[in-house]
Amino acid sequence: MRFEPYVAPIQAIAGRREDLLVLCCHASHAIPDALGGLGLTPVDRLEHIAWDPGAREVALALAARLDCPALLGGVSRLVVDLNRSPTSSELILAESDNRMVPGNLRVGDAERAARIADWHAPYHAAIDRHLDDLAGRGVAPTLVAIHSFTPVWCGIARPWHAGVLWKHEREPVAALIDALARQGLAVGDNEPYDGHVAMGYTLEQHGERRGLRHVLLELRNDLLGTREQTGAWADRLAAALRDAGWA
Repeated sequence: MRFEPYVAPIQAIAGRREDLLVLCCHASHAIPDALGGLGLTPVDRLEHIAWDPGAREVALALAARLDCPALLGGVSRLVVDLNRSPTSSELILAESDNRMVPGNLRVGDAERAARIADWHAPYHAAIDRHLDDLAGRGVAPTLVAIHSFTPVWCGIARPWHAGVLWKHEREPVAALIDALARQGLAVGDNEPYDGHVAMGYTLEQHGERRGLRHVLLELRNDLLGTREQTGAWADRLAAALRDAGWA
């Protein structure tokens, strides 16, 4: 999928519903000009190491179908990973999927702090402002985070069409897993990542910490190559969220 990268800390989409919020941390492969492409080839910058292919289009289409707001990251995860804690060793990767990232090989404390200040902090501050505003009016929205995953990782095939990640208890997402499975999908139950350890900073910070209902949905990126495919996935997810009582 190709599109002009949205170069900004965050892209905000309006919606009338206040009880839902769609999030997409890895929506963009954009790298600021000042970083010289991090020394990567144009092909590398479109690969999954730089973003979650297809996730942006699904998130936008899903928010449109549910008429709810969406907040999307506007910078490549290789610049700074918006779904990692500012203190994480994985915040700025020098290597990803066996590919070196030359522009990240010698990132010192000052450069790290600048990337956090320019990209990471504004993204999470925008989410906080949105949720603080709702909380002030007594609204506790459900958070739906959209990600995508590769069909093969470290030589191991991943057979699932989609995954539903949960961290503490399965029961809150059980109906959603079942709703997707009823559509004939192969659904990963805490796969292809274990939500106990891989839920990520965004939902831990803004969902778990605030006591908001939240879920992370992973979609296999070889099924997201066209707008028709991403639109169909938005339809599936919207239907499943409604069937499961999440929307």
